[in-house]
Amino acid sequence: MATEPLATTTTGAVRGAIDGRILAFKGIPYAAPPVGARRFLPPAPPAPWSGVRDALAYGPSCPQPSARPQGWSQEPSLSEDCLYLNVWTPACDGRSRPVMVWMHGGGFSIGSGSWPVYDGAALSRRGDVVVITLNHRLGIFGYLQLKEIAGPEFASSGNAGMLDLVAALAWVRDNAGAFGGDPANVTIFGESGGGAKVSTLLAMPAARGLFHRAAVQSGPGLRSRVAAGQAAELARQVVADVAGAASAQALQSAPAAKLLAFRSALGRRAMFSFSPVIDDVHLPEHPGDAIKRGTAADVPLIVGCNRDEATLFLAMERGLDDLASLDGDHVPPRLASLGEHARPIIETYRRSRPDASPKELLVAIESDRMMRVPSIELAERRLGGSAPVFMYLFCWAAGPLGSAHGYEIPFVFDNARPPVMPESVGRGNLASQMSDAWIAFARDGAPDHPGIPHWPPYTLPDRATMIFDRDAACVRNDPAGAERAAWQDAAVPLGMPA
Repeated sequence: MATEPLATTTTGAVRGAIDGRILAFKGIPYAAPPVGARRFLPPAPPAPWSGVRDALAYGPSCPQPSARPQGWSQEPSLSEDCLYLNVWTPACDGRSRPVMVWMHGGGFSIGSGSWPVYDGAALSRRGDVVVITLNHRLGIFGYLQLKEIAGPEFASSGNAGMLDLVAALAWVRDNAGAFGGDPANVTIFGESGGGAKVSTLLAMPAARGLFHRAAVQSGPGLRSRVAAGQAAELARQVVADVAGAASAQALQSAPAAKLLAFRSALGRRAMFSFSPVIDDVHLPEHPGDAIKRGTAADVPLIVGCNRDEATLFLAMERGLDDLASLDGDHVPPRLASLGEHARPIIETYRRSRPDASPKELLVAIESDRMMRVPSIELAERRLGGSAPVFMYLFCWAAGPLGSAHGYEIPFVFDNARPPVMPESVGRGNLASQMSDAWIAFARDGAPDHPGIPHWPPYTLPDRATMIFDRDAACVRNDPAGAERAAWQDAAVPLGMPA
């Protein structure tokens, strides 16, 4: 193997590094820097270069707030010049390996493709696959809808961050072969906000044909959280506060720090205020509606979540340790939005879990409202197409947070070892089961492999679900079916509370 791995992309040659037996190419530009007069506009092709460009270090992350849940990585480098991706491959040898493109989490507000848990070397080595992670525009830089203020040139600014992902997938189509990958066999997968990005890409006409399989992990993006009118009003607030003049040019020349300060001042509301917007071209309808209509009927899909999703979010809230009861007579404010349905839902969970504490009941209810029931809804909207859907539930638990939001990621990436987490035989076995399932899915469109029981497609009324737990993987039909039915009968708003 060469001491300096080389690959030739459509814009120039790149030099990578050897990571064990895997070749790693980091910080490759997939689009032009979206800065200055290109701020808020769709991504443009990257400029070609002469000679050989070093691809040895991650590119900068999009500017973002530093506040994030405990344990989440900070970004070592921030810049609006952030449209870079990273490639791990066994060899640049002209073979046609499956390509797995990861969409990072953090909502549409924080994160990057360079977190240690997303390192693609182990997954690439294990499965003989090409793994790609990437950065894109986030928050106010990627989802500020300026059409009503600045005119048709900025008609797609409310979805610029999603168009970055489309540009990255177009780069994969044009360049996967240079890294030993098959551009006709591309799987997109992502967790949390990354899962919502995958859901959104399933609904975007511009992404059609750029990927062939998809996995949504704890991020069923059924609906855009921003209405067109809300987006326009928010844009007017940004212009008034940041630019002082109702022109795109003034906003394009404003310091990035000032834009980020406006976003940070919104607090929690900014998590959903800057996210994909329904428009006439790039996202014509809510992803769940498009999927139900059949826009991705030929794309095999894995969808699922973790049993205790809510623990990570509830741990950041005050007063939950003092929760004395949770029954038909005590509805905490957090469940007040359920209205008349709160009591019957609580009573269903109490019957199903008679030994659970009030806090355990709240975790179960909120985990299902946030992720499990919307994931089931996404899977069921996708039924009826020509390609199968596969459902999972991740139940491996560690510490007070149980099987919390994001805990499945190191197992999917086969990174259940230092520096990501302590190593153990049990963790290694579960990582083998999950990573091999995702690899098999990327290769053939079905997650079956010899290390787990047969994983049947999700159908009605069976609702077959693969359970990944500490002891062994198993398949159950319609797990916690009474609780699922209570939500579906109530027909209340689902997903993360605003």
